[in-house]
Amino acid sequence: MIRITSVLLAAAGVFALATVERADAPQNQTSLYNAEGPKTVLELQQFRQASSIHVRSGSPRVKGREGVATLVNLNPTINTWYLLSVVWSNAGAQESAWHLENPKPHDAQILLDEKYPSGLVIAEAGNRYSCDLFGAGSLPNALEQGRNSQLIYYPLCGGRLYLRNPAKGRRTALEAATEFLRNQVWGGERVIVLFHHLMADRYRETGELRNRKEAASDPIAADRPVAALIDPAHADRLITPENLGIALELQGAERSGMTPGAWYPTAGNAGVYVSVMQPNLMAPAILQSYKNLVSILDKIEASSLCYVIAFDLDQFELGFALGTEYPGVSWSDRAIQQMRDPRLPGPDGIGSIAPLISTGLISPDNGRRTVATFTGGFKRTHGAFRYGDLALKNHGSHYGFIENGIVFSKLQPGLATIFALNNGSIDMKTWTEPDDTLLARIRYARQNGVPVVTFGNATQSTVPGGLVARWGPGNWSGSEDEKLRTIRAGIALQTRHGKRFLIYAVFSDATPSAMARIFQAYQCNYAMLLDMNALEHTYLAVYRRSGSEMSVDHLLKGMSQLDKSAPGGIIPRFLGFPDNRDFFYVMRRSAKELKP
Repeated sequence: MIRITSVLLAAAGVFALATVERADAPQNQTSLYNAEGPKTVLELQQFRQASSIHVRSGSPRVKGREGVATLVNLNPTINTWYLLSVVWSNAGAQESAWHLENPKPHDAQILLDEKYPSGLVIAEAGNRYSCDLFGAGSLPNALEQGRNSQLIYYPLCGGRLYLRNPAKGRRTALEAATEFLRNQVWGGERVIVLFHHLMADRYRETGELRNRKEAASDPIAADRPVAALIDPAHADRLITPENLGIALELQGAERSGMTPGAWYPTAGNAGVYVSVMQPNLMAPAILQSYKNLVSILDKIEASSLCYVIAFDLDQFELGFALGTEYPGVSWSDRAIQQMRDPRLPGPDGIGSIAPLISTGLISPDNGRRTVATFTGGFKRTHGAFRYGDLALKNHGSHYGFIENGIVFSKLQPGLATIFALNNGSIDMKTWTEPDDTLLARIRYARQNGVPVVTFGNATQSTVPGGLVARWGPGNWSGSEDEKLRTIRAGIALQTRHGKRFLIYAVFSDATPSAMARIFQAYQCNYAMLLDMNALEHTYLAVYRRSGSEMSVDHLLKGMSQLDKSAPGGIIPRFLGFPDNRDFFYVMRRSAKELKP
């Protein structure tokens, strides 16, 4: 495989960033990545590049400490996360390490240089900036200052670099109770299953249908996503979603309701659209299709409301971040004993991500252009297979995830995967072993189970996933008597005349079969389950900015309880304070990235 990376060129004393092709990861690093044995998270990064120099603190006239610094670019193609470590010779060879973040990965390179032994050098736009970190002359030790600060992202080098500091992520009351039952109470897992079964219909909603009294506006405008295929009998009906928390730009009749399956622009965020749908309103042909793959919907889930939001990928890109605690990298409780290797602390050989730090919070530079956030997938506890073919492969096929090019859990074949590459493109697919050739270029990735729908090349239409109606082999969660109806969230891709949309949907009360039918109706190319059972697990917020003011809208009004209240307004989850759960965030592309 050939991979692309940025290197520093020097000619006549002028330094500049250039993009060149270079060979794949060193063989010894690839072998260590593939090896079945205990390892560190650093050893799990097969594309890493390291350099070392002698460093010192103090000044030539004031004797300070001396040692050896090592800087590791954890994935040079992504060029975002670095690990800096120093072994001080007069400190008993004790090593200190810092997790650094480059906020301009496309433009800046972080370097060690023997000419600047008190810190780093940042090369950007033909310039070199020296960055004193260890304390040169009368300057304090910036790294220790940063570590002792209260800031989760501590700016270094005039804001050209961030030190990532540990944070305590918020844990909801429901999560605290669930963890107590699971870890402290005998038979706690059975209590949790019973609790979820009893609460299954707690969030169920149905929309009030009424006849339209005047002509519709243009719900199928060319710049919007593909509208859902609905039953002609409901073409002149309006539906009222009482719990929709996102402000829309409505006209005429739509002020009193929405056409089922149609898309409406959101207020204050161009390129973001909202739709609502119920399975019993879709075209009958969809409900009659693929009966061998999809279970018959009962009356409750057939009439349960689904809230759907779409983002125009010409205007937005996607990020993903680990929470402060979850998903986790150890063994899943679901992995069967014969698939566990007792030598390993986790399926990939690691039991911790230290010395790397997951903050559960969007970095400042990305936060400024974020327009939406939503919760990620299953915790590691449930993120593997107990039943079916996937339970007997790859240590139980634990769900993989990557943040900023760093593999925290390997992407496993056969699993539904959403990923973003270093060029900002987004795709979804069922992962295969040959897809590992993409690993050097993957900025973000998250796996969660098996596909809800795929795209049939033969039929050129949306097809339900092969395990949609199979509780165990699909690892759809729910209760062990296959009572799967609950609030669920899913993510999908849709294409319309070459324009692509990222779609997030919250199903107020659904099985995987109902999810598949809805995604069929919206003619999605691919879809997967994310999380389920509660508003905190299906949370989505949208941010509307006007000058220095920001408003926070939620896909469902009740999701606002997951944010914090402050005298000046709401502090949003993931954007304003750290969370223990992993999450996605949608960022507006920069002007140079937007398509003309």
